[in-house]
Amino acid sequence: MIEKNKLFIYGQWVTPHSNEALVIINPATEQTIAQVACGDNVDVGRAIAAAKKAFPIWSNTSSIERKAIITNIVAGMKARANELTSAVSQTMGCPEHIASWLQIEGAIQAMELFAEHTDITETQEQAEKCVIVKEPIGVCGFINPWNFPLHQFVGKVGAALAVGCTMVVKPSEQTPLQDYIMAEIIEESGLPAGVFNLVPGTGAVVGSLLSSHEDIDMVSFTGSTGAGIKVAQAAAPTVKRVMQELGGKSPFIITEEANLADAIKYGVEDVMLNSGQSCNTLSRMLVSQAQYEKAIEYAKSAVQGLTLGMNEDSFLGPVSSKAHQQRVLSYIQCGIEEGARLVCGGVEKPEGLEQGFYVQPTIFADVHNKMRIAQEEIFGPVLCMIPYNSIEEAIEIANDTPFGLSSAVFAKDDAQAMTIARKIRAGQCMINGGEFNYHAPFGGYKQSGNGREFTTQGVEEFLESKAMITCN
Repeated sequence: MIEKNKLFIYGQWVTPHSNEALVIINPATEQTIAQVACGDNVDVGRAIAAAKKAFPIWSNTSSIERKAIITNIVAGMKARANELTSAVSQTMGCPEHIASWLQIEGAIQAMELFAEHTDITETQEQAEKCVIVKEPIGVCGFINPWNFPLHQFVGKVGAALAVGCTMVVKPSEQTPLQDYIMAEIIEESGLPAGVFNLVPGTGAVVGSLLSSHEDIDMVSFTGSTGAGIKVAQAAAPTVKRVMQELGGKSPFIITEEANLADAIKYGVEDVMLNSGQSCNTLSRMLVSQAQYEKAIEYAKSAVQGLTLGMNEDSFLGPVSSKAHQQRVLSYIQCGIEEGARLVCGGVEKPEGLEQGFYVQPTIFADVHNKMRIAQEEIFGPVLCMIPYNSIEEAIEIANDTPFGLSSAVFAKDDAQAMTIARKIRAGQCMINGGEFNYHAPFGGYKQSGNGREFTTQGVEEFLESKAMITCN
């Protein structure tokens, strides 16, 4: 069993104040695979003090120095990519052959891209009688999720390092192992002590203090909308900047002119990838009434071609935990009780997989947008297929949600798709099979959060503007 009984504070591996530990369970085997240190308020206070002490030095380094450090981190990630893959796969249940490209390769690419943004603090804008410069916001608290743990780690840490911020990082209780590997990589990168600090622990303790502490200048949270509201409430008395990437119930509009078979395959694979545990998954598929039954046939066939398990042939692994499995199954039961047509899947255990927190890939037809399964984030391998009578109605249904993280349109060509996309209130729209792109800013409208991650826009979230005003 893996034991990680230290915290990383001020460049050193230190014994935590608390004697408690986080127990890490492999969702595919249901076996305990690790115990990890569980920080408390004393540990968080020490880490924040370390980050505050390091800020004056790190914030005044040159862009060349910061770029070199990030480049060193990238080299370490590449050298330990297999370890990172294994850590994510074992703790959140994504098959290794998928985790390697979905969870790890993209994160390494993203960290490389952040190295290209370090000079943003050395640019200035000349306006009438003033010069405007950008400066790092200060000490940051990062609260990360379990579903894309390295991806979200990089989105926060990479941007903060690029501009000269210091930080305290809290990984998810379920998936902390890759953060330990990253701390070891960062320890060898030449980063000054105190810039990066790692304190695993519970949301109620570590997350709450990072949100409320007066010496944290910015808190960035990725997780559910409900938890995000609590973070914002805790942060409000200190008037710190709050950046949130929250839930989604993303619509996928397929027009009558689109290649229906290709569109359905794209949509089904999007929902089932990562066992549906993606905040931007296209969980509501909107299809013309005239093509609806044909679309259902295509979707059922596509799902039947997917394999569950953890071997090289598997597309879906288990969901992340027993508690989450029960949550997803309760939504499937809810859909049945609401009167939706169960096309495939359901609440029974997948055949041949008695061990592990597996959920059958499930499709519901005859869904209308007032059903709970169409309005609430299920966060599992569950697709809701909704018919529409006109594109105008499809857009209305797409926007009839408290969320606005992602969306997609499949049409006869990109021009038609983009015309529709402009009318969908969401932070991203995938056009005719578009895929996640680290050159595109990521973030949502409405209750899907605020702020953007990745790209120049993501880096700018960590900056303050200073106007130096002259008399001439």
